[in-house]
Amino acid sequence: MNLLVVGVSHRTAPVALLERLAVAPGDVPATLSSLLGRSYVGEAAVLSTCNRVEVYAAVSAFHGGLTDIAGVLGDRAGCTPTELAPYLYVHYEVEAVRHAYRVAAGLDSMVVGEAQILGQLRDAYGAAAEGDAAGSLLHELMQQALRVGKRAHTETGIDRAGQSVVTAALDAAREHLAGGTELTGRPALVVGAGAMGSLALATLQRADAGPLWIANRGADRAARLASAYAATAVPYEDIGAALSTVDLVVCATAARETVLTQAIVAAALRRRAEGPAAGRPLVVLDLAVPRDVEPEVAQLPGVELVDIERLSTLKLAGVGSEDMAAAERIVADEVDGFVTWLRGADVAPTVAALRARADEVVAAELQRLAQRRPDLTDEQRAEVSRAVHRVVQRLLHSPTVRVRELAARPDGDRAAALLRELFDLEVLRPRRADEVPQIGGETP
Repeated sequence: MNLLVVGVSHRTAPVALLERLAVAPGDVPATLSSLLGRSYVGEAAVLSTCNRVEVYAAVSAFHGGLTDIAGVLGDRAGCTPTELAPYLYVHYEVEAVRHAYRVAAGLDSMVVGEAQILGQLRDAYGAAAEGDAAGSLLHELMQQALRVGKRAHTETGIDRAGQSVVTAALDAAREHLAGGTELTGRPALVVGAGAMGSLALATLQRADAGPLWIANRGADRAARLASAYAATAVPYEDIGAALSTVDLVVCATAARETVLTQAIVAAALRRRAEGPAAGRPLVVLDLAVPRDVEPEVAQLPGVELVDIERLSTLKLAGVGSEDMAAAERIVADEVDGFVTWLRGADVAPTVAALRARADEVVAAELQRLAQRRPDLTDEQRAEVSRAVHRVVQRLLHSPTVRVRELAARPDGDRAAALLRELFDLEVLRPRRADEVPQIGGETP
């Protein structure tokens, strides 16, 4: 099995496509089942955030695995793999490891250095493990990626600014608030009580915004968050009424359908005109994918809409070059370590095949001996068997130890190949990425 990452992000695809590909937590088990039901996918994990959808997989062949994964993603997006191909990025083997580590470290995020991706990656790994979709290869990759991500955040200042998608969105909102840029004393509503909604509520509280309200389909979760952050839980059906009193709305649900329609917001604006919020702009932050807010809301007078698509075009606060370089060095060092482990794991089938071949030869020779010397007692046969096995094991010990040592070198795959050639071993090997075409090409 070989590692393969196939995905799309805000850098490679429009938000409309990300919306169609987004995998809600409740849809993950079915998506994993679809992936594992394909011919070339042996292990799989799905990472779906507000700005990326990625499949991490262990595949038996590059081209077959890529076609299988693209087929599942294409089914979600309602298009063919060939139509989806221009928006996909693909990482194989060492580059798949490097990508996973950079994602975990926050180096590939819309807001570089954000720490939320660690929790999202942990959830993706947990779902794969719970669904029995992660085998030894993905278990090792995910566990190491999470460790590398923590190391990057601990040993560098990559997240010194505490930036996240939420803070970036709030920074973008400040310039549109009436009477200044401070959030202090700004009434705000958060819609959604998941990880992003919880982060939004916590960030608003730290900024002294208030009063704060929260609405969620699950009233119990909204009540718990409200209690934790000195907010007021609002019944989900009363969102429209709450809009008439706040300056800021943060939407971050996992709903597949629109939460705030143009009609709902327009009705709230009419009520605002008659209350204390009259004349103040309403800033709406949509951090969900699929979108929680109809794009047409931006056309309403007095409304400023900031969504993921708009955020992706903004120049967000960056990380210092020294911190970036330090985090990249950690990733590079850790990739080398994983590759060493990977090559050791890669040579294991060859060593197992060699020992199996030796066992076959010993068994055949002992059978011939039994036919030629029927006079031998059971005790004598057992003693001969033990002696022959000891000789074979001693002869194999040095080459198997040595081939594992050689496998750790940059050209370690040649050692295993030579061993297979010398002993005429048949070990099923997946094709290399550079031996096959991309999606839509002819299979060689």
